[in-house]
Amino acid sequence: MKISQKLAAAEAEGRTSWSFEYFPPKTDNGFSNLYDRIERMSELGPIFIDITWGAGGTTSNLTTDFVKMAHQNFGLETCMHLTCTNMPKEKIDNALKQAYEFGCENILALRGDPPKGTDEWTATDGGFEHAIDLIKHIRLSYGDHFDIAVAGFPEGHPNSILSKDQETVYLREKIDAGANFIFTQMFYDVEIFIDWVRRIRAAGITVPVIPGIMPIQSWAQFKRITNFSKTIIPQHFLDQLEPIQSDDEAVRKVGTKLISDMCRRILDSDLGIKILHFYTMNLERGTKMILDELKLTPSRDITNPLPWKLSLSGKRRTETIRPIFWANRTKSYLSRTEAWDEFPNGRWGDSRSPAYGEVDGYGININPVTVELLKELKLKPKSDIDLSTIFAAYCAGKTLINGEKIKYLPWSDIPLSKETSKIQKILFDINRRGFLTVNSQPAVDGAKSSDPVHGWGPRGGYVYQKAYVEFFCRPDKIKSLTRKLENDPDATYYAITRTGDIITNNTNPGPNAVTWGVFPGKEIIQPTIVELVSFIAWKDEAFELGLQWAELYKRTEPKSYEFLREVMNSWYLVNIVNNDFRKTNDYGPNNSLYKFFEDEALLVDEDRFETQGDEINRNINGNYGNGKTYDLIDKNCPVKNIQNGLTKIAI
Repeated sequence: MKISQKLAAAEAEGRTSWSFEYFPPKTDNGFSNLYDRIERMSELGPIFIDITWGAGGTTSNLTTDFVKMAHQNFGLETCMHLTCTNMPKEKIDNALKQAYEFGCENILALRGDPPKGTDEWTATDGGFEHAIDLIKHIRLSYGDHFDIAVAGFPEGHPNSILSKDQETVYLREKIDAGANFIFTQMFYDVEIFIDWVRRIRAAGITVPVIPGIMPIQSWAQFKRITNFSKTIIPQHFLDQLEPIQSDDEAVRKVGTKLISDMCRRILDSDLGIKILHFYTMNLERGTKMILDELKLTPSRDITNPLPWKLSLSGKRRTETIRPIFWANRTKSYLSRTEAWDEFPNGRWGDSRSPAYGEVDGYGININPVTVELLKELKLKPKSDIDLSTIFAAYCAGKTLINGEKIKYLPWSDIPLSKETSKIQKILFDINRRGFLTVNSQPAVDGAKSSDPVHGWGPRGGYVYQKAYVEFFCRPDKIKSLTRKLENDPDATYYAITRTGDIITNNTNPGPNAVTWGVFPGKEIIQPTIVELVSFIAWKDEAFELGLQWAELYKRTEPKSYEFLREVMNSWYLVNIVNNDFRKTNDYGPNNSLYKFFEDEALLVDEDRFETQGDEINRNINGNYGNGKTYDLIDKNCPVKNIQNGLTKIAI
């Protein structure tokens, strides 16, 4: 969707909206870290994000890759920067072609910064000299397909010798050439911004203006950025920030208040501006703090149109159904289905036999961040007890007695979902009994679509879920487990080995809807299913991820390597659906999932995990990540008001 349409929709609803800018990292690890951060920040509800092109055109390929990823993996509307720097017409045409193919409908047309190593900007042979030339070229080549944004400079362009009136004339010319809206350069003097908007309105420029907001992360960054961009700093900013410049946390808090007051002044003015654009610098906290201070919360229509991230790229735009198995590995699912000619919409036909890309052919790998965490684990799995301990700690969010937190496992690219908290105790006990869970969801019986944990879809609706759990199971436990499942009229299951031996009680291998929603004026939406052919495709990936985990220890921990390989080569991958979605999620024998496991022997005692008292004791003894140990009476001890803290916990 075009940004101008999103702005108009927000205005019609009378709501404030916001957007984020990111720049492409230059390393694989940086890209992986930013991927996770953007996924988290998408929950803050930006109506779009924009992706920079890089000084001197240095990251052009990364920018177009980033646009594809944002559209396809996160369902985020994007605005792609495009500059004239180091860009002959052929390169520009290629970038526009890729943006078009990826489903991008918004371009920010810029002249760009001088190439690296030079102070002056010069046109590239066969390229364009000014942003207006680029605007005209886009309109000539693609008509009205793209919304085109341009840059505006409330304080004047930092390197310009033109008068403010002449800059306004040039801005008007770019609008007349086909630009649809304006992003402003960052500023801190809000009155200069307000006067500038009034001046360009008086000059006949009526397109939306999107103010650029730069959070204050630290004093050093604040000074570096303002010096580089020659930004005017109001005196009251300096009066409040200079005395605390050596305390980054204090600078961040005071800076948040200053920026929030600036934003309120904009939103409350008579300019009619109800959009804020945050220059995130690829950081999360500063932007979130400002949104929290402004009490701006996302519309669930924006963040959760479906229970998984809706893709905006090409043929996937109408996709409404996915198998549940890839719930924690979205990138992998998108990769393995990218060759499909069409994607299920409204119904996953019984006769459909989806052709998933082969695991070997699609680079299915453990997330690089997870790889590093697994390598650094102090508890290397060498037994069933070790493995159950690791899985139980992950699912319950518990800390091991050695102080380790298990943040990720090979089967999940993302942190635990909010709804996992509803069955966290159950998952903890299932894993402690030797059943290693990799995916789950609780039963939901008519939660409102606005529910902060389970909700998704349009307002005024109700959502439903069947309880689901997927796990690895030892071969000597499969018989007793399946006997219980066979005797339960509500349960259906599939159990499969790495080599493809299947056990099931399901006489209908077609799709079983495990998530659905009922909304005003719409057909029932069934976005998540369990289905045999897809499960068979997923099992190849699930076992492969376990084998890759083993490979991490081949040279350094041979016992762990052999043990994990034995698990992957002999255990079953099992999924269970309790089809009675009205069954309770409460812990106990009536729970729709736990009843199948409650009589299994415990492998792992709770003493392998920290209690709240253990954590306090560990902190008191100086494990602060700085390698120092403090006496409690040491004035430098990071634990503040320890006696009060202990008293509150004792109560």
